[in-house]
Amino acid sequence: MFAGQYQCKLDEKGRFIVPSPIREHIEADGESVIFVKGQDLPLSAYSAKEWEKVLERAKETFDEDQSRLFMHYVVSEAASSDIDKAGRILIPGRLRKEIPIDDDQEIVLVGMYNKLEIWNPSNWRRYVMKYDEKYEQNLGKMLNLL
Repeated sequence: MFAGQYQCKLDEKGRFIVPSPIREHIEADGESVIFVKGQDLPLSAYSAKEWEKVLERAKETFDEDQSRLFMHYVVSEAASSDIDKAGRILIPGRLRKEIPIDDDQEIVLVGMYNKLEIWNPSNWRRYVMKYDEKYEQNLGKMLNLL
């Protein structure tokens, strides 16, 4: 399970060093990450094993038309990348544009149970500020889980 928030720097080729807790989880499920356009601003990344579960759920859940739309608009846009020997993952260029990445070449990885979200740091800060009040309203209920 992915958890935590990590600041990562991209190199000139669009690779970042995977933080060790994240790397351990990915390597336990194989060495590949599948990148998918996110619902909002972030890019999503799944381990290969989790991506297979998503595809299975799609086959079980969607009717034929929905399945075709899912395949054409989501699966066809997905891209795979492997962890290299230096512990880096390349975010494919066409998907890096989806984040979008600022000149400082930093990203924020956010663990979201079965996937990672990859954010532009300024967009992440705006998102957190936007939902701060909602978080405060639900804080008691969240803390009861602990």
